[in-house]
Amino acid sequence: MADDAEKTILVLNGPNLDLLATREPETHGHATLAEVERLCVETAARFGLVTDCRQANHEGALVDCIHEARSRGVPGIVLNAGTYSHTSIALHDALTGVKIPTVEVYFGNIRARAGVRHHSFTAKAAFASICGFGIDGYRLAITGLAAKIGAKAAPSATTTTDI
Repeated sequence: MADDAEKTILVLNGPNLDLLATREPETHGHATLAEVERLCVETAARFGLVTDCRQANHEGALVDCIHEARSRGVPGIVLNAGTYSHTSIALHDALTGVKIPTVEVYFGNIRARAGVRHHSFTAKAAFASICGFGIDGYRLAITGLAAKIGAKAAPSATTTTDI
């Protein structure tokens, strides 16, 4: 994997996201974590990138993944830190410490939820934050991250010049 590190996007999902499709589907949708990861793989491939998808329920494990991304030379991170977005200075500090372009993702609109969820420590360390698009937020995040790191979309197999 070391040879591919410069083309690898870390997709990091935080606490309780392993319960997608069963926990608060009215907020988080009906997609499973496996479906989210598949979407990420497919979207990244459009830009010649690969994904390293991980999920952890423990703050320290998420921090370790972020530190590892720097040591591997990973060019970008997509992060859905779940509840830790609102509470974790440690995740904020890890992201600012590694200086890897990061996009924060939320399934729902955090402004439409309880006031405690309106603040995000991790958003302050990310160059962009996407909320309210459900699973498609990951597609948008990877597309924006690809633009930020200079990855170009592969040409489509079909052309419109024959029309």
